[in-house]
This record gives sequence, C-alpha cells and structure tokens, in this order.
Amino acid sequence: MEKNSEHIKELIIRKMSREEVEFAVEMAAAEGWNPGIHDGELFYEADNDGFFIAELEGKPAGCASAVAYDDSFGFLGLYVVKPEFRKKYIGRKLTEKCLEYLEDRNIGLDGVVENEKKYQKMMKFSSSYSNLRFEGKGGGEIPGGIVKISEVPFGKLLSYDRRMFPAPRSGFLKKWINQPDSYAFAALEEGAMKGYGVIRKCRVGYKVGPLFADEQDTAEKIFRALKASVPGETVYLDVPEPNEKAMEIANKYHMNVMFKTIRMYSLKEPDIELDKVYGVTSFELG
Repeated sequence: MEKNSEHIKELIIRKMSREEVEFAVEMAAAEGWNPGIHDGELFYEADNDGFFIAELEGKPAGCASAVAYDDSFGFLGLYVVKPEFRKKYIGRKLTEKCLEYLEDRNIGLDGVVENEKKYQKMMKFSSSYSNLRFEGKGGGEIPGGIVKISEVPFGKLLSYDRRMFPAPRSGFLKKWINQPDSYAFAALEEGAMKGYGVIRKCRVGYKVGPLFADEQDTAEKIFRALKASVPGETVYLDVPEPNEKAMEIANKYHMNVMFKTIRMYSLKEPDIELDKVYGVTSFELG
C-alpha cells in the first residue's frame, strides 16, 4: 500500500490538448475497440475540456473522456490504463477527475461486462441494458426513397436527433455527418425527417452510427444504403438489445455478434425514444 501511495503522489492528471487526444485513440485501438480514423478530431469537438490524461513519472499512463453535452447530461468513455501501469489506482483517480468535471449531471457510459459490478459498487451507476456489436459485410444497392444527408436542413436533423439522444449536440453532429471517409443518408416523407444514418471508416472496416429511424422499414433502407456505400468492407453495427426490430435487421443480414457492453447511468435512464435507436453513435460518446 505504501508503494501505491508513492505512485499516487507522483501521478498527474490533467486536461489533454487536441494533439494528445490521438494518444487516447491509439489506446482505444490497442484495446481492440477499433476507433474511426478521424475520431480524435471529432470526439474533441464534443467537449474540448473533457479529455484527461494521466501521467506517472512523466510518462503517459492512462486516459479518459468526460463529455458534458449540456448542464444535465454527460458521457464517460475512452477509459484506458496502460497494462504496465495498472493496479496503481490510476484508473480510480481518472474516474474521480471525470466525475468531478461532470458534477451533478446524469452520466452515461458503455462498460465492458467484466467491469459492470465495479461500476455499480464504486461509482454507484445502475445498469440499463446491453448494446451488442454486430459484424457483417458491405455491398448491395442503395434503395429508392433515400437522400444524402446534405439535402436535409441541419436544424431539422438536429431536432430529430434530440429525440433519440439525451442532449443537444450541435457542434459534434455537424462535424460527424460531414467527416471525411464517411457516408450519411436520411429518409424524408413530405419534408419530415423519418430517419438518418452515418457510416465511417475505422481502423478495420466501417462502423454504422448513429442509425435512428421511426420505423423498421426505414431503418433497414438507410442501413442498406450505408452498407452499399462500402462494398466488400467489414461493417459494424452497435445495437441496443431491447430494440428487437434492430436485432431483426442485424440477423436478417447475417451479422454476427462480436461482443457486448452494458449501458449504465449515474442517476436515471434518460427519456429518449430507444425503440427508434437502431444503431448507437459510438460507445465512447453515447
């Protein structure tokens, strides 16, 4: 314990610069989380005060993000400690820093299954449901009735997104739908938004997220358009397990479950239309 106390005294936890966010992305890649190739820049846009790095003896030892979307909701992610620095209370100190930053907001996270009980006990978070990562293949044809997202007024998209996400995220969303190496489509009916989706290039293959839609048929059309945009590529889709219709789409296209996370919240499950969430935006930012 005395040795660990010495380590804690030498530990520095501070805010990351934009360039240092790439360290967090590389840590995520080393853990097998397969980040998007532009995630560093895009994540930082969500909250440039909410990314933290832990340094021990002058060396980067770990990282975590705590994105404050507004005054009532935040999200924890990119929580990694280098293997050689584990069991030195670094993870606990990073957690404390993140919780201090997010104050009394309702906080969400997607935790790996083996850490669920730890988050329940140490952080007093409650488990809400599982998210499943599916893997499949790109290809097919873009169906009719789908438009490029650039044809949708941004204000209309932002209002629609807010129904399925617990807080407004204007700055982040504007960058997310326009990122390089990505495709984004929407469904409109008499000018009204009925759904939208994005697929982005990752270290391996492409990830869909978000995929929001009012109806299963609409979600499937958008999904088909997204996967048709990356023929022959590996495609990933992160599905909330309670959304049975989303699970049906993944199974219909012969996608395989790779792993699952546990969606947890510090206060309560947000009042969003989860039945219209066919694909999570990202496990790091919610």
